[in-house]
Amino acid sequence: MDNRQANINRFEAEMAKVTRDGVDKLMAFIRKSDMYAAPASTRFHLSVTGGLLQHSLNVLDALRANLTKNDDGTYSYEVAGVPAARVTEENVIIMALLHDICKTYFYTTEIRNRKVDGKWEQYEAFAVDDKIPYGHGEKSVMMIEEYMKLQPVERYAIRWHMGYTEADTLSFNNAIDKYPMIWALHSADTQASHFMEANEGNKLAYADNGSAEYADQPTLQEATAPVFEEATPV
Repeated sequence: MDNRQANINRFEAEMAKVTRDGVDKLMAFIRKSDMYAAPASTRFHLSVTGGLLQHSLNVLDALRANLTKNDDGTYSYEVAGVPAARVTEENVIIMALLHDICKTYFYTTEIRNRKVDGKWEQYEAFAVDDKIPYGHGEKSVMMIEEYMKLQPVERYAIRWHMGYTEADTLSFNNAIDKYPMIWALHSADTQASHFMEANEGNKLAYADNGSAEYADQPTLQEATAPVFEEATPV
């Protein structure tokens, strides 16, 4: 993706707002992993290098837009105008940007054949090669907490962000009752993948979405510059 470096800069600046113990170790893992290079999917949305990074930022934009910002800097998730949950800016960043960290060490590339104008040609495509087979939302929670402790609202929202695609609908329903932010994150994830994203990039209306949202926040230079080394899968 042409804007991948800008997306890296923004991801780094947003995560620089997180001050929790262990975030430095988590960021070191992210920089060494394929988080900034992986696709978001093999063929459904943002199936391109850097797609996972773009998707994570899209979910952050969608989630912020779905919340009401309060005078004290917190955010409220409202249902019919009534607050159902209140979270901090840090909660929002963590839930959105890290919900799909489970997709690191998940994809590979392979050579396939296709017929174009009556002639066969080879092309490179993404395929699944899950090096950490531990589920989806639960794997994201596990990977984050190898380095940084999550708060309950973050843990539950990330664990259940796939919504009713989960087989255990009883537990999912019970979890929503305890933590309505699960539905807020699930909705933002769905909005991003269905409305904001095409296969090879954001749809035109969202092409520059959020690019200036962190202008008054720490820049990449003020944070620790990314070091791209190979990390060991959790």
